[in-house]
Amino acid sequence: MVNSNADALGIIFPNSYDDQVPDLVSERLMASIPFASRYRMVDFILSSMVNCGIGNVSIVVRKNYHSLMDHLGSGREWDLARKKGGLNIVPPYSEKMITVYNGRVEALASLLDFLKWQKEKYVVLSDANIAVNFDFKDMLNAHIANGADVTVAYAKQEIPDGVRNSYHKTKDLYYTLSIEDGRVTKIYINPEDEGVQNMSMNIYILERELLMDLINTAFVRGYAYFERDILAPQLDKLNVQAYEFGGYFARVCDMKSYFDENMKLLEEENLDALFSGNPIYTKIRDDNPTRYINGSRAKNAMVADGCVIEGEIENSVLFRGVKVAKGAKVKNCVLMQDTVIEAGAQIEYVISDKYVTVTEGKEVKGTDTFPVFIAKDQTV
Repeated sequence: MVNSNADALGIIFPNSYDDQVPDLVSERLMASIPFASRYRMVDFILSSMVNCGIGNVSIVVRKNYHSLMDHLGSGREWDLARKKGGLNIVPPYSEKMITVYNGRVEALASLLDFLKWQKEKYVVLSDANIAVNFDFKDMLNAHIANGADVTVAYAKQEIPDGVRNSYHKTKDLYYTLSIEDGRVTKIYINPEDEGVQNMSMNIYILERELLMDLINTAFVRGYAYFERDILAPQLDKLNVQAYEFGGYFARVCDMKSYFDENMKLLEEENLDALFSGNPIYTKIRDDNPTRYINGSRAKNAMVADGCVIEGEIENSVLFRGVKVAKGAKVKNCVLMQDTVIEAGAQIEYVISDKYVTVTEGKEVKGTDTFPVFIAKDQTV
């Protein structure tokens, strides 16, 4: 594990953009959505923080956080089970007079007393809807070198359709940046522009004392959103610097993007780009290696431990404990933990949640533009 002793603490918002994937978050939150065969979305940001020496991380939950607590436990897998600092899960109603938060301002207001007593100079803020191997140490060094008040990470990309269409359904906000000589001169809220944009990754670095001042002022004025209500109106007063991330990342913004981003990892260059840097840690589940029984066939598949393959799998991502019986065919699918595909069943373009069973002889098929989703614990 890389330990750069960063003088920073981390704050993760695990419920951000939950409403964009309602089927997947009916019993969990965005941060605990399974991804890439054996991980959860939170693993990527949390591991990136730990790898850069951030050993004090708070996760400010809002709802449906039982699965996240079960996954993270004491934080031992991330070396965050510590007497000082470590992993701090902040539930709603953790402070007097604080209700379930709507935006980052209200969430951070519940942490003001906590922040007051911390020793780190800087704070790293991040959502958990992006799977990325991020070098926070490099971003922190750039923040210090530029003398910035706030540094925001962005990536050059076209606005994904799932992000563009989400506001009309969920009222979630997304941001693009106008940048001159490295400084953010304007923040656009839910723009409709075509082509490649400087799209915010919702990752920020700023000094702890400045963050407390900004949140104190914003909270008493009834503000809700950190970007819209604090940063955007004060770009002439605050030195907000932009940090371009040029590496590989996966943004989950709807069910189609969840399916596509998992399937992209079947391409070796994408898999290497996400995992070839610092390690990504996750909850350990002691299990047997995957068994491929005589007569089984596997082609271009990502398969976690504990699986038993007797049938055929192709172009698919299988999580831990999936069983594909003899004569069953699985193609272009994402099958979560302990899914069972019984003998003779055929499935294609299917996303199955945990503990799903497709019974003998059944045929379930979606399309590449509309994969079929089977909810947790269902039997087809």
